[in-house]
Amino acid sequence: MTRPDVVCFGESMAQLLPADGEPLRHATRFTLTTAGAESNVARALVQLGTTASWVSLVGDDALGARLLDEVAAAGVDVSLTRRRPGRTGFFVKDPHPGGSAVTYYRDGSAASRLGRADVDRALAARPRHLHLSGVTPALSASCRDAVGYALDGDVVTSFDVNHRPALWPDTGEAATVLRGLARRADVVFTGLDEAEALWGAETAADVRELLPEPRVVVVKDGGTAATSFAADTSCTEPALPVDVVEPVGAGDAFAAGWLHGMLTGLPHPARLRLGHLLAGAALTSLSDHFPLPRPPADLVRAAVAPTPGS
Repeated sequence: MTRPDVVCFGESMAQLLPADGEPLRHATRFTLTTAGAESNVARALVQLGTTASWVSLVGDDALGARLLDEVAAAGVDVSLTRRRPGRTGFFVKDPHPGGSAVTYYRDGSAASRLGRADVDRALAARPRHLHLSGVTPALSASCRDAVGYALDGDVVTSFDVNHRPALWPDTGEAATVLRGLARRADVVFTGLDEAEALWGAETAADVRELLPEPRVVVVKDGGTAATSFAADTSCTEPALPVDVVEPVGAGDAFAAGWLHGMLTGLPHPARLRLGHLLAGAALTSLSDHFPLPRPPADLVRAAVAPTPGS
């Protein structure tokens, strides 16, 4: 394999969702697809022109094979993901514009056995950047250890807090673990709502105070704005107006836009705007994946020199 720009490390699962966006209780037609924070980021990065690999474990079942096929078909390198005896995680989405509900069937999945050897395999690809999320450390003790081990390596890292309350029965444990891991990353993404739930942060500036160590902290305030803090400077960019179809996956899309902007040398305001542009596209899709609303070069131009409404 060629050296990727970004390696995204963590679990992905098969996803069942109502094909027409109806509430799960009344739906009669369904779509089987794939989803997972890290592979979502990888797929969006590839659409923008950044090379990405997804590294994980999947089961030796049909869902694992399908997951590998779909992520690879999206242009993501999956050669470092391994199949292991057991099953692949699975979840069902009940879509709603204001916030979809999901039900997980992932206990004991192959990916819950991720460990340091899998991190070493990811780092052997010599990526420019390693992306992780707070979903992985919630899966098992070995996954938690693997994320900490990855954050202590030599490669530049990003960590999306991605707090999933269903995976953390003890909110106090989640607050402690996720803050500890975030403080070890170079770049941190978090929603203001989850930072408030975890740590009592009321403003973006509060989040930066809680996380002084990362080079950059990006705080997303839903459909209002996003703020980045780097060194002694900060900037805020308003979100774009969007008719929301379904919100899951927008955070991953935002992270991909921001990371592409960072890797291509865009200034901080343009990184935020590119994140908003991709998040807006994700918000109009029922699944976690989406087509770009315009060619990548046009999106970058809109982020660098925005016009009203872009």
